[in-house]
Amino acid sequence: MGIAKMSSPSPRRRPPAFAYEGLDRVIHERARLGVLTSLAAHPKGLSFGDLKLLCGLTDGNLSRHLRVLERERLIAIVKDLRQRRPQTICRVTTIGRRRYIEYLAVLEKVLLDATAAVRTEAGSSRARSPLAST
Repeated sequence: MGIAKMSSPSPRRRPPAFAYEGLDRVIHERARLGVLTSLAAHPKGLSFGDLKLLCGLTDGNLSRHLRVLERERLIAIVKDLRQRRPQTICRVTTIGRRRYIEYLAVLEKVLLDATAAVRTEAGSSRARSPLAST
């Protein structure tokens, strides 16, 4: 019977350069990104009606996205009475602000990578272009 060869632990692999695993799927949806951006710009919160106008969403669509964000603890929803009328106020939570900032950092990397790729392609296209030598 042979002796089993013990393998040393493999070194941590770096994630693939263009995997962008930090693009949070909850935030990445267009409407939810708009909602979080609106709330990040208004730390005291926004009313449902203001969010609806700022994000260009219907009542039902906004409600659905708010439920997703609230379930993930990215926002807090407070129902209140103002001048004897019910009002829903939405605010970004501490967790929500942190995840939003982390998401933006990854999105910034996507933009930088894309810009570099476009510039590289544009540079190599000019070098091959017959007009580049005139």
